[in-house]
Amino acid sequence: MIRILIVEDERPIARLIDWNLTDCGYECTQVHDGLAAADLIEANSYDLILLDVMLPGADGYELMDQIRPTGTPVIFITARAGVQDRVRGLRAGADDYLVKPFEVVELIARVESVLRRAGKAEEHYEIGDVRVEPRSMLVTKNGVPVTLTPKEYELLLLFVRNRNIALFRDTIYQRVWEAEFDGDSRTVDLHVQRLRKKLGWQKRLVAIYKVGYRLEDLK
Repeated sequence: MIRILIVEDERPIARLIDWNLTDCGYECTQVHDGLAAADLIEANSYDLILLDVMLPGADGYELMDQIRPTGTPVIFITARAGVQDRVRGLRAGADDYLVKPFEVVELIARVESVLRRAGKAEEHYEIGDVRVEPRSMLVTKNGVPVTLTPKEYELLLLFVRNRNIALFRDTIYQRVWEAEFDGDSRTVDLHVQRLRKKLGWQKRLVAIYKVGYRLEDLK
């Protein structure tokens, strides 16, 4: 299982990140102080570190001096949105830079992206009797291949990478169709209906009233 260290002094934000990444199948550890984080990094190995910049004890830039020799990928999470702040973070060795406030779906997408680049991404996803293998783009149900259109496959990946999270229709449209949502939900709804039918997910891929959809994967 992929292990993620969350270094964030704002406890509600740390809990939010922890809950959502845990729901996605990651093993998460929270720490709220820079010096305590340094001790954990020295004593343990992680696949990814989510690192706030402003921390008590030691800030994110100081921690990067300790993290860089380990080769562990890092995503800076900070309220500092200026270009110079982003540049400094990336030059310090961070693999990505996420500005607060952020949507959970964006956080998960960036986590997936950094893990893929680092060669640490999950090789497959299993939701009930459905298995998704991103490298080969193979989808099977009870071992039998399922034929999906390109958009259905991208929609499926979005749901499995954000399982147990309610996704707004406009977010789904923007992520899968890479265009601004015009308020017409028929395209999203039609593709969800087809995905449900092909995978037998009528009860698993649920509609959230006035929001969108959620893929339920309750262990």
